[in-house]
Amino acid sequence: MSWSKLAVFAGGVLFGTAGIKALGSKDAKKAYTHVTAAALRAKDCVMDAATTVREGAEDVYEDAKRFNEERASAEDAAVIEDKA
Repeated sequence: MSWSKLAVFAGGVLFGTAGIKALGSKDAKKAYTHVTAAALRAKDCVMDAATTVREGAEDVYEDAKRFNEERASAEDAAVIEDKA
């Protein structure tokens, strides 16, 4: 085994160990908390928007049903007049 490969391996182990320490620090945990809180706020915002869109779609659906019922009634009335 060459010394350069051994040095690269040792450097990787050292870097990985330092990285684990950095990711587990108080500052890192505080950052994770802030990022998670922001994600939860974004989720709430998206859910509110989805609810608004759903309510609007329900209104459109009900209006479309009523329109089709009125149209069907008018067509039935026209057919009855034609037969008379």
